[in-house]
Amino acid sequence: MQRETIATAAAEAAFSHKEKPLWKRFIMQWQVHVMIFPALIFILIFNYFPMYGVLMAFQDYNLFGGFFGSKWAGLKHFEAFFNSPDFFRVMRNTIVISMLKLLIGFPAPILLALMLNEVRNMVFKRVIQTISYLPHFLSWVIVSGFVISLLSVDNGSLNILLGKLGLIDKPVNFLSLPEYFWAIIVTTNVWKEVGFATIVYLAAIAGVDQSMYEAASIDGASKLKQIFLITLPSIMPVIIIFLILNIGSLLNAGFDDLLLLGNSAMLRDVADVIDTYAYRVGIINNRFSYAAAVGLFKAVISVGLLTLANFAARRAGTSLW
Repeated sequence: MQRETIATAAAEAAFSHKEKPLWKRFIMQWQVHVMIFPALIFILIFNYFPMYGVLMAFQDYNLFGGFFGSKWAGLKHFEAFFNSPDFFRVMRNTIVISMLKLLIGFPAPILLALMLNEVRNMVFKRVIQTISYLPHFLSWVIVSGFVISLLSVDNGSLNILLGKLGLIDKPVNFLSLPEYFWAIIVTTNVWKEVGFATIVYLAAIAGVDQSMYEAASIDGASKLKQIFLITLPSIMPVIIIFLILNIGSLLNAGFDDLLLLGNSAMLRDVADVIDTYAYRVGIINNRFSYAAAVGLFKAVISVGLLTLANFAARRAGTSLW
């Protein structure tokens, strides 16, 4: 009887709370809104207010005329980009590099998290975690300097190693040969980011009910079967959400890494992607409207990919919205 009374009182309280006007509920939750307010201001200033800059893509933008004094050009800059001889090269590089990063870089932290989860020596586990996620906090300037030094023709560690093993007769200038560039850029990205992404998957694995592993062990399931039948299905919602975000940013092949490691005329055919192309054309060549049109095209395609990926994931039972 007492339980029924408590349940009834809770239901009445919830109902009366819903019946209150919006402004009263807003005042009652003022602590939450105070905490959210700084983040909201930050997003408005840096994410929403600058969006008026997309007008530049439809104008012949003039620095002295500004947004309201420049002449309208319609879709002229979009047509120029689509008809440009660089269009197919830039799109090919963007898609190939993005797909390679997705196919190799996405499962890498999952595999590392699964392996670390099986390590029982906590000291060794913490050391590996620390070593693997530290590169994430290094800027691409430092990382690119490390890669250039590693692959250098003069005293580069890789050339010295390959020479000692008798695999090469003379040093190879890896950063000047287009056939090696995609492998270098993808490997560097995986090395830099794999540890940080692993933290999220390890946290998801830590939330799996341990009694399921005990029951599987009693039934005679091996560690590999436990991974496929318990661990992976349990963390699948996290994997799907990260996959949606990665698909949504499929055209973000990279900027800092490609600009620093692929800033060579010999590598332009394989290193020039949408972001570096927009930077070179817009900032260096002062074609601001053209660069804005390229950036807007990329943003629209990215939103479309994110929406399609979320729709497909929703059919599977997990989605962002």
